[in-house]
Amino acid sequence: MDATITRILDDAYLDDLPARPIEEIRTMRAECQDVETGLSYLRRVVQGRLDIVAAELTRRHEGGDQADVAALVERLPTILSDHLRAPGNGRLPTTLGPGRTDPELEAELDAATAGGALDDIGAATDDRLVEARQSLTALERSISGRRRSLFDRVDALQAELTRRYRTGEANVESLLT
Repeated sequence: MDATITRILDDAYLDDLPARPIEEIRTMRAECQDVETGLSYLRRVVQGRLDIVAAELTRRHEGGDQADVAALVERLPTILSDHLRAPGNGRLPTTLGPGRTDPELEAELDAATAGGALDDIGAATDDRLVEARQSLTALERSISGRRRSLFDRVDALQAELTRRYRTGEANVESLLT
């Protein structure tokens, strides 16, 4: 796991929030949101590849010719749009970029589809596609778990900011300076 995510997910990251300056809490929240945005982006890439592998396995199971990749390519817009609205809390990213991504997770993604599972899907065996599907599913779960943990951090930081505004320790003018 990348050093930033490890640091953020460490229990000590949220220690003694009431004693920390408000600017530090805002910076911490922004950092968590940036990392979560990167994980969200990477998770969707994993889901897209998983959707492609699953669609190809289904197509083959239904009698489609393994070498007929054109049939899969024709269906890509439908395959990749099936999950436009994923279940969840619907948090909107604060930026349009992919955010900060974890190089180790990117390497796991590349490894999950190595050996021709997606590079040359027509040449990939059914067994290789099943293996890729299993690896991608495990990776998606891992990324989702990290995202949930980051949401917990963001929620704790937001709760501390809200508490300060509610109790008068911070005021709206401080946002403008």
